[in-house]
Amino acid sequence: MNIAVYVRVSTPRQTQTQTIEQQLDRLQEYHKTQGWPWQEEHIFRDDGYSGAKLRRPGLDRLREQVGRAMFDRVVLTAPDRLARNYVHQMLLIEEFERGGCQVEFVDRPMSHDPHDQLLLPHSWSCVRV
Repeated sequence: MNIAVYVRVSTPRQTQTQTIEQQLDRLQEYHKTQGWPWQEEHIFRDDGYSGAKLRRPGLDRLREQVGRAMFDRVVLTAPDRLARNYVHQMLLIEEFERGGCQVEFVDRPMSHDPHDQLLLPHSWSCVRV
């Protein structure tokens, strides 16, 4: 299984406080619990890029590689790391799924509450470790 990791921070202050490194630590821990190999070359990162925009260098590279069916899964800490806008989140998730790639959010578990089911797409695989 080929697994991509996507991390993002939007402000220089977040970059200075090592938020990307905290995300990477969390995701590496999750990989370890799943028995998945951690591959540095599969990390896509955007330091200082707003999640309100779809054009980001790391995300662009990830989208291009998912479009070429390079990955089976993309793992992130939370939906807001992918995009701040719900419509953009849905657009990206659907694009990834068309490329045969499942999106998984580690820190935002999806409950079985009907309200959550309406607000979050059923295809998201959100888990907590």
